[in-house]
Amino acid sequence: MTDKLTRGVHHIGLTVPDLDQARAFFCGVLGFDEVGGVPDYPSIFISDGAILLTLWRAADPLTARAFDRRANIGLHHLSLAVADDAALDALWDRVSTHAGVVVDFAPGPIRAGSKTRHFLVFIPGGIRVEFATPFI
Repeated sequence: MTDKLTRGVHHIGLTVPDLDQARAFFCGVLGFDEVGGVPDYPSIFISDGAILLTLWRAADPLTARAFDRRANIGLHHLSLAVADDAALDALWDRVSTHAGVVVDFAPGPIRAGSKTRHFLVFIPGGIRVEFATPFI
């Protein structure tokens, strides 16, 4: 079969413990726009113009368990693209100092000898997010 049955990512849904905290990170720090939501669920839809994320609040944030990427099946991390090294460095300055962000590792090559650079953090609420320059 040579025809692809899918056409890229429609959206990605992430469960968060605090919608306001997640909104502040994605919209306030990264510049995403809030484009909708379902108050009864509760959830918000946000977009950077290229990707749509659905942020769902955990039913009971106090008893919700954090995802363990080494022990659970599912999302290991979300990787967001940036334009170039300058954009990565500027984003690092904003993201790494945002309240509640835990740095996994600072900007560096995606692998030894690569010109592609990235960094990973745990955003407020504990989801692991990567930011990466284009593959060269």
